[in-house]
Amino acid sequence: MTQDILKVEDLKAYYQMNYFGIEREVRAVDDITMTVRKNEVYGIAGESSSGKTSFIKVLAAAIRPPFRVINGSVKYDFNGKPIDITTASEAEIEAIRWKHLSYIMQGSMSVLNPVRRIGRTFEDFAARPLGLSGRAFRERVVTHLAKLKLSPNVLNAYPHELSGGMRQRVTIGLATVCHPEFIIADEPTTALDVVVQKEVLQLIRDIQKEMGAAVIFVTHDMSVHANVADRVGIIYAGRLVEEGPTREMFFAPKHPYTAHLVASLPRIGDTSQRPALEGRPPSLADPPQGCRFHPRCPLAVDKCRREVPPLETIGKDHRTACWRWQDVKPLDHVHRANGQEAIA
Repeated sequence: MTQDILKVEDLKAYYQMNYFGIEREVRAVDDITMTVRKNEVYGIAGESSSGKTSFIKVLAAAIRPPFRVINGSVKYDFNGKPIDITTASEAEIEAIRWKHLSYIMQGSMSVLNPVRRIGRTFEDFAARPLGLSGRAFRERVVTHLAKLKLSPNVLNAYPHELSGGMRQRVTIGLATVCHPEFIIADEPTTALDVVVQKEVLQLIRDIQKEMGAAVIFVTHDMSVHANVADRVGIIYAGRLVEEGPTREMFFAPKHPYTAHLVASLPRIGDTSQRPALEGRPPSLADPPQGCRFHPRCPLAVDKCRREVPPLETIGKDHRTACWRWQDVKPLDHVHRANGQEAIA
């Protein structure tokens, strides 16, 4: 059995605000239970405002008021040393950050200081966790940058002097130079053109395999998950609604929302208009009763409106939260070419 490096149990994390005597609670992460194994790429998908970013903030121990963990645990196992980051002290979290737990943030220009050279930024991020300085530290960074196909001259540049693809490689370098065991990648290919996107995805996969790290890869783009993820979890309105091996999620989804996400992918040679999913995601400040997807679900019945479906196991590594999962049919999203099946 492959060992779990992350176990999330019954996690609830809400934004709790009180302005002018009015209390407001946004249930961004609501009762999520899942695991990530060592050496695995676990993809997280869902449309905007589904709670993806809030969830990985908890996983990255980046929780700041008014965001608070209400219930549950987030336990990592680094070399046999377990730590629950929901109860760990600041000193304990600092000890694992970058060295064991790392974060590829969304948007390189929001990560890199525009008035500091790249070399100084590497010192800020990695010198202390690595315990190196001077020439030894620079040699470590230069060697790592070479794996990312970046010249040592990059260390003398400012962020604005680099292209978008180079900046994104730098952020990947910052997150991986300490060889962490767990990497969180938050939409690392956003705003990149498709050619650069492909290169960045391959770099992340290559670095992950070389280091043997586990990766949580967050993106709304299902075609990206098809290329990099071993398993995929689908989040809707703060809840995990389906989880399974990547191939099964594309060819045999068992939740209507997953089926819609997969069906929205373009198909080579298909010029027909894709039907849009009616309605909009619910407000997490006032989510609907029962299944949160029921106002938009074509399969919804009265039970869906009254009762919350449990996330039940329906196959090997496959779980879904749907009362009518047996009625969910695979949709026509497969393009066959040269005898090969390809998700177009």
